[in-house]
Amino acid sequence: MTAPTLAPADDWADLHGAALLGTDRRPLPQARTPLAAAVDRTEPAGALLDLAAVAAVRRRAGALPAPAVETPAAAPDDPRPALPEAAARRLAVLLGTRSGHGGSANLAELLPQWLTAARAHGYRLPPALVPTLLDTARARSELRSDAVTLAGPLGRWLAPQNPDWKYVTRTAGEQDLLDQPGELLWQEGLFAERVTHLTRLRRTDPAAGLALLASTWSTERAEDRVLFLDSLQDGLSAADEEFLEAALSDRSKNVRATAAELLSTLPGSALAARMAERAARAVRLDGDRLHVTAPAACDAAMQRDGIPLKSPTGRGERAWWFGEVVAGAPLDRWTAGTGLTPEQLLALPTVDSPDGGGAEWAEDLREAWARAAVRQQDATWARALLGTPPRPGRDTRAPGAPAKLLSVLPPAERASWTAAFVQTHGLGDAFQLLGACATPWTPPLSTAVVAALKRAAELGSYPWSHSGVLGMTERALAPETAPAVEALAADTSPDTAWSDTFTRLAGTLRFRQAMLAELENS
Repeated sequence: MTAPTLAPADDWADLHGAALLGTDRRPLPQARTPLAAAVDRTEPAGALLDLAAVAAVRRRAGALPAPAVETPAAAPDDPRPALPEAAARRLAVLLGTRSGHGGSANLAELLPQWLTAARAHGYRLPPALVPTLLDTARARSELRSDAVTLAGPLGRWLAPQNPDWKYVTRTAGEQDLLDQPGELLWQEGLFAERVTHLTRLRRTDPAAGLALLASTWSTERAEDRVLFLDSLQDGLSAADEEFLEAALSDRSKNVRATAAELLSTLPGSALAARMAERAARAVRLDGDRLHVTAPAACDAAMQRDGIPLKSPTGRGERAWWFGEVVAGAPLDRWTAGTGLTPEQLLALPTVDSPDGGGAEWAEDLREAWARAAVRQQDATWARALLGTPPRPGRDTRAPGAPAKLLSVLPPAERASWTAAFVQTHGLGDAFQLLGACATPWTPPLSTAVVAALKRAAELGSYPWSHSGVLGMTERALAPETAPAVEALAADTSPDTAWSDTFTRLAGTLRFRQAMLAELENS
């Protein structure tokens, strides 16, 4: 609303100055009205208060009406189907605007799941809940993409009315990207909008995405070029090789490294061939062992292909160069060149001298192969490097980052391997492995995690020592495990940390099961 216009001869500013500086330093203003003239000025401080009271009443009574504010146009229509009534009540509970049956459930953890599921269904939110959702997403940035999409045209219409919602105009919703012409969005959009647009275009028309990036490549900032290159992972093919080869000469080392990593995932690329030649000189089959000859220097050609001269991890230079060469070489070079399977190659000892020394290279070689398997998404090698699912009495540890190797395998195999790991090793080292598994977890994996939580409670550990896994269970455990968790809560000594933890987890599982069912009942 526009501020009201006051009548002239207002003493408020003078009175305000006298109050701040004191009546000894700033005299009281002269009386301009009969009421002000009637004030007893014997005691200046008291007179100041009386004059302020008179002026306050006068300001209120004498305010002139402001010009009428132009009424904004109505919000655009939203053609999406309305959110089911039960789901709307559930959202009100999650946003804290309605008391409900949240009970012991972790509502803060459940809200992101609800928003993601509702967005997938393409629902339109009740208008009354949109402002509260925008307020919530303002404080929780991870909710903004889903919140802006669900708020739809009404959210975009409301955003200019409240400065706290200015993030809405910077968050690209699905409809906004469809409504705005691609060329205009690429030239004038915010950085996040441009990355999203390029990623989506690469998924539908990789050639058009590459052409769009090439059209502005020379004018982009180095830090932006790195993220734009990452977008080329979608739809990556030999058609991108020429552009990526040119990027190997970029002035930014991060751009060069990213281009090299992408090229190494293309088995037929020229870079992959160059890396294969280097790898052949670094590792060769010598009877029933692998003879290692690590690079003695990192020449200019190696540096152009994305191998840094200095190790960023503090490793020895030759070990670093060796790992980079092997990780960048096509994995089929090893099996085709030796006639051995990945399992057979992994079982061979390594040497670097005629007397049989060099066993220390075995770990470096396996680490590099693990990186190559993740980079090239080779499930056969990932499976060989992970080994068979752990069993009690066998401490099977994979090289590199097992979670990354797991991500290469099909979802069901990931869950099976992780369930076996949890059964054998418990939850201590399972956080990243569990994070690599698709959600909700399969019933066998969920059962293994619940059993491990039970063992942890029986052994006397504290719940907060497993806080990461517990947070994950609230959004990933299969709903079928709710009765087992409730049984754990009932069997645990009351008024203990584990009792509260199990009760909260069971409540969250029940709440999640109900809220997802409500979204399905359209």
